[in-house]
Amino acid sequence: MLKIILKKSPIGYEKSQGRTAQALGLRRLNAEVLQADTPVIRGMIRKIRHLVEIQEVAEKES
Repeated sequence: MLKIILKKSPIGYEKSQGRTAQALGLRRLNAEVLQADTPVIRGMIRKIRHLVEIQEVAEKES
């Protein structure tokens, strides 16, 4: 799992970068979301890597 934190506002960048942040579930500054570590999510993070901070989190055992 990946913990993604929006550290910088997408305002002033390409609109697609703001839409990418929203697609990840990031609505406000310092918002945190947990996403699965998949190639699709990694690609989205790579597009907005200058706006976010990423931390790897151990999977929760059910």
